[in-house]
Amino acid sequence: MNAMQKKVLLEMKDYFFIAVGVMLYATGVTLFMLPYGLTTGGVAGISSIVYYATGVEVQVTYIAINSILLLIAIKVLGLKFIIKTLYAVAVMTFSLWLFQRLAEQPSPDNPAKMILPKLIGDEAFMACVLAGIAEGLGLAFCFENNGSTGGTDIIALIVNKYRQMTLGTVIMVCDIIIISSCYFVFHDWYKVIYGFVMLIICSITLDYAIRRRHQSVQFMIFSRNPEAIADAIVRTGHGVTILDGTGWFTKTNRKVVVSIMRLRDQISMLRMLKNIDPYAFVSMTDASGVWGEGFDAMKVGDRQKKRRILVCATNNMIKIDDARAALGDSYDVRSLLEVGCDTRQDFYSVILGQAPVKRCSFVKKFFGFDCFYLERSGRVTFVQGNYEQAEYDVEEFDNLAALKLYLDSKK
Repeated sequence: MNAMQKKVLLEMKDYFFIAVGVMLYATGVTLFMLPYGLTTGGVAGISSIVYYATGVEVQVTYIAINSILLLIAIKVLGLKFIIKTLYAVAVMTFSLWLFQRLAEQPSPDNPAKMILPKLIGDEAFMACVLAGIAEGLGLAFCFENNGSTGGTDIIALIVNKYRQMTLGTVIMVCDIIIISSCYFVFHDWYKVIYGFVMLIICSITLDYAIRRRHQSVQFMIFSRNPEAIADAIVRTGHGVTILDGTGWFTKTNRKVVVSIMRLRDQISMLRMLKNIDPYAFVSMTDASGVWGEGFDAMKVGDRQKKRRILVCATNNMIKIDDARAALGDSYDVRSLLEVGCDTRQDFYSVILGQAPVKRCSFVKKFFGFDCFYLERSGRVTFVQGNYEQAEYDVEEFDNLAALKLYLDSKK
């Protein structure tokens, strides 16, 4: 399977699970929120208030408001950014309509009027809990697969683009206003309180679902056979580090094997350890956040102007200074030593004397950064791409000025 086929399959997976998430959210709205007169945040909350006040079905208000917001977002944020949001809004609109048609039944007082039944009796609080759980799980599916249900998410992104306000702050303010406004329809503060309770349950469920999926564990293994354990861990595709330690009771040197992996892999890890050294001392702790190779990418805002990091495959500071001067302030040019490639060590010294392409590919493979090599003649070899792929994209340039023109054109 080539890279294009993998990309298509990943996109298809995203769209499938976004649809699953949206339908879960629509289930919470249709079966547990609307029949009990509850209100949530976002456009779904506005739509429910309009429904209670006028009888206009939620999907009509939902698509109307989102259409306006999406038109604004296309102009401000760009079509590529919101393509999956367009898809999610379309699926949500259809799901809300379909689930209402499937769930509604004739009113006992007026058989000609169709109503949504209260499936769990008159207990509004339990409906509030179930609606919050369903909506939280639905949002988790969407967010985990690069999707969004639109609404206040779009408002938050637009505000964040022009004002120094975090996305969470904007969404929270919108939700508080929306939920509080349901008082003017029902004149019942219990409805407002239930709305905030449902919002909190939804948020907790969303956080738990995302955190649970990404939960990792760290193993610290004290064994008399650390090399065999480390080799076995590497064969499973996980990273491992061996630390030097001292057993203070025996005053002898010991090796400590450290490895981090997903929670789902802990059982196979323990079985492997028991098979190699059943007398090993093992400590396993939860790793609430793991970023880096094989795990999640670090997603954090940077208030400073972001510069693209490029490695010049040398420690010759004359070449480094020439590259920095030629490429300008938009690029952060670093030497081998500055990214941790100490060629005085045996493992890293292998790149010395190699052809420019192999030298740059080595840096790309083990450090992840795009890399270039500057020859004495001024010719430049540039290697870029995803560090996990087997072969990288290679470009050749006559000089640093030509490299800068190429990099600027790709911004």
